[in-house]
Amino acid sequence: MSEQPKRTLVTSALPYANGPIHIGHIAGAYLPADLYVRYLRLKKRDVVWVCGSDEHGAAITLRARKENTTPRAIVDQYHEEMQAAFAGLDIAFDHYDRTSSKEHHDFAQGFFLDLLKKGAFTEETRQQFYDPEEQQFLADRYIQGTCPKCAHDAAYGDQCEKCGSALSPEDLVNPRSTLSGAAPEMRETTLWYLPMDRHERWLREYLESGVLDGAGHHDPKAWKAHVLGQCRSWIDGGLQSRAMTRDLDWGVPVPVEGAEGKVLYVWLDAPLGYITATRNWAQKNGVDWKPYWQDKDTQLVHFIGKDNIVFHCIIFPILLKEQGDYLLPHNVPANEFMNLEGDKISTSRNWAVWAQDYVDDFNGRSDEMRYVLASIMPEQRDSEFTWPDFQARVNNELADVLGNFVNRVFVLSGKFHDGKAPGASGNWTAVDQALRDLITATPGLVGEAIERYRFRDALQHAMGLVRAGNKYLTEEEPWKVVKTDPDRAADILHLALQVTANAAIVLAPFLPRTAARIAAALGTSDLPWDAAGVALVAAGQPLGSLPILFEKITDEQVAEQQGKLGAGVEGMRDVEPEKAQTTFDDFQAMDLRVAEVLTAEKVKGADKLLQLTVRTGYDERTVVSGIAEHFSPEEVVGRKVMLLANLAPRKIRGVVSQGMVLMASTEDGGLRFVTPEEGAEPGDIIR
Repeated sequence: MSEQPKRTLVTSALPYANGPIHIGHIAGAYLPADLYVRYLRLKKRDVVWVCGSDEHGAAITLRARKENTTPRAIVDQYHEEMQAAFAGLDIAFDHYDRTSSKEHHDFAQGFFLDLLKKGAFTEETRQQFYDPEEQQFLADRYIQGTCPKCAHDAAYGDQCEKCGSALSPEDLVNPRSTLSGAAPEMRETTLWYLPMDRHERWLREYLESGVLDGAGHHDPKAWKAHVLGQCRSWIDGGLQSRAMTRDLDWGVPVPVEGAEGKVLYVWLDAPLGYITATRNWAQKNGVDWKPYWQDKDTQLVHFIGKDNIVFHCIIFPILLKEQGDYLLPHNVPANEFMNLEGDKISTSRNWAVWAQDYVDDFNGRSDEMRYVLASIMPEQRDSEFTWPDFQARVNNELADVLGNFVNRVFVLSGKFHDGKAPGASGNWTAVDQALRDLITATPGLVGEAIERYRFRDALQHAMGLVRAGNKYLTEEEPWKVVKTDPDRAADILHLALQVTANAAIVLAPFLPRTAARIAAALGTSDLPWDAAGVALVAAGQPLGSLPILFEKITDEQVAEQQGKLGAGVEGMRDVEPEKAQTTFDDFQAMDLRVAEVLTAEKVKGADKLLQLTVRTGYDERTVVSGIAEHFSPEEVVGRKVMLLANLAPRKIRGVVSQGMVLMASTEDGGLRFVTPEEGAEPGDIIR
């Protein structure tokens, strides 16, 4: 592939149509793609960006069951809601499709049959998890259990959403059905499998060198380290066969006689949505779709979150390679995760900033959220969004730097030059020339960073020009200079206007609304990227009016938004943050036992301590517990408690304590015993 491709096809991960979009989604796969595509459009390159709703899979049916409705009703609702949220944040796809359409079903079924004919799949009868109460086979998302990698006890059969590991249902420890809670049984069913082990050699070559059979290439050095690392880990561990069909009644039906009640696996079906979206876009625009997927001079870029790396870098490329007519991705710049206010984003706990809520609460202020998310984008590692940081960035950077600078330039030009752009003498000082050099260099710096998917760096370069202009205006003081040297004052304002006009171009991908307002007021609208780097505002150009660009975020607004986190979810309340992640092995090292309190007395000289004698079923021992302010000795004797039995002995106020009684702290600062269920006896192990 040449250094600059003839065309670029950009995709963003198809969002599940089973719930609303939050800022973690936006920062992961949609804002970075939007920034990249807006830049390429300004460069006048041939670029198409497609996306759409992923409307199949167990997550959809689970939501429908929960809300006592149909999968169709769920996908129809969220297909519309997600598009509205994207539009509210100016996420500007060229085409947004959906995988439940007839066009997609027809294409996906044809693709499956093509692969089947070419021998890409094996038909196998295997044992699968089956829910005996619901009397149905369980798709990956219908199974939960303990993750074998991080011990998270709510991992799904295809993925652990806590550590991001891709899984198979058989990997889970203590699996259970999400439909009934029952322990699933193993029963035989016939499915079609993709034997991925056949593809290890060329996949490794593709990932390491980027060159494959003359079908285009990518630069592996440009791929993010965590993307390549995750892929290598999978291949090094040995790729396993993966079922490409499922026993479900919602999805793309398997187009084979005798396959009733089976649908295509969502990770075969959904990525093909990129192709059907491109086909539908092309049909609407009267162009040929095939070059975007089949011409080696096309650059294919997938924007995703890190939880989708394996599917886009291993499974989907295998499917494309087996079919033979399609390009493999040039790059998959997957982002890490974004956390929120010291915790992971959780949709079930309403610990999220919902995109539509932001659009509704901050009407017309999409640029502020885009700016902050771009500033903290989790490109190489997880990042964190907080409302106080949002406030600080909007107030201190957008309002006090960009907004203040632009306002002063327009006010001073209006005051001293009758609202027209002043000309320049050309007698530049060393300070002037340094700023002119920065104007010339900035478009290249910003563009290079964007093309390397380093959007945080790109934004810093763009804002660096604004900061330099702000500093220049403050130090050169044209409002004072005009009294003694009007020509010099005109030079200063002329140069400040050029900074403003150039900033409007290089900030346009990040702040499209603000950049358009500035450009319109300067008379420089619709300039391409390559126009930047020189003087853009001609002498005598009338300057339009420009109101305050950014209103400051108030403390009251921050408090209101923070108050929404976790609100409205039954059983949610403010609690201490979860401690740092531990491991299953660490948990296994703790010996938790049922014990019975035989005696209790206060420890002399310690108002908070009780000395307990407890029976464990295999010994009697002394335990010192800090519960004396909450319980009298009489209230404790005879209780069955949970005891950390193998805690190292510790002398407390002269008494050797041989364990710890587990207590729960209440919202009002009190303590409660963690009591075993009736029937538990001293010595019983707590697992």
